[in-house]
Amino acid sequence: MHDEDIRRRSLAPAQEDEIMERSVLTQVLLLHPAQLTILELSLRVESDLRECDQDAVERAVRELARDGLLTCDCRRLAPSRAAVRFDELLGGVN
Repeated sequence: MHDEDIRRRSLAPAQEDEIMERSVLTQVLLLHPAQLTILELSLRVESDLRECDQDAVERAVRELARDGLLTCDCRRLAPSRAAVRFDELLGGVN
């Protein structure tokens, strides 16, 4: 556990953000076509990463939506059509 804390502290904030964005997008694609709230997504990511900050999840959602990989109707999140198609072309997330 201590080693994990040291590794996390040694990452640059941009690297931490990328890890969170990857985790968020993976969860959303895995659960597609289900749509999640930010709270539901935060709980899933938390269990995936052991410890999670809801603000980090919200930042990841904002960035992924801005990049066109997530759609958000202010309550529910879903992968964009482009993200789903890209995932299909790569063989799907496991």
